Amino acid sequence: MPDRKPAVLFVCLGNICRSPLAEAAFRQEAERAGLDVEADSAGTGAWHVGNPPDRRAQAVARRHGVDISGYGARQVQPGDFSRFTHIVALDRDNLAVLERMRPADGAALSLLLDHVPGRRGEAVADPYYGADAGFDTTWADVTAGARALVEKFSR
Repeated sequence: MPDRKPAVLFVCLGNICRSPLAEAAFRQEAERAGLDVEADSAGTGAWHVGNPPDRRAQAVARRHGVDISGYGARQVQPGDFSRFTHIVALDRDNLAVLERMRPADGAALSLLLDHVPGRRGEAVADPYYGADAGFDTTWADVTAGARALVEKFSR
């Protein structure tokens, strides 16, 4: 896949908090860098399919100049492993699910924060059951990961 432009799928559990924020941060950072990429997000679970992101995720994205209100949750599909060059999980549990699903010749898998120096193996905290401030922490994490990915793809 060396001649393909980077195509990244960000994956969390329900696709309404962390992964849409990661997609948004990655799109924003790629645009700032003038990098041509494809980006999407999905969940390993199907609970929220078709729903927009959590209102708190929408609010934190909006505060950072990104409108994610039109995003719709979807579940990871087998075809994603050939459509995307990289599938990036937001935590170890979702990475394990992806590893079980991945065909031998499928997209490269990683954790988002593995791309950030000094954060290998760390999960992006799931803000869903916490206070609104947790979404600011999640935004900071996904932005750090997005910047590191953009830097990697720009080399």
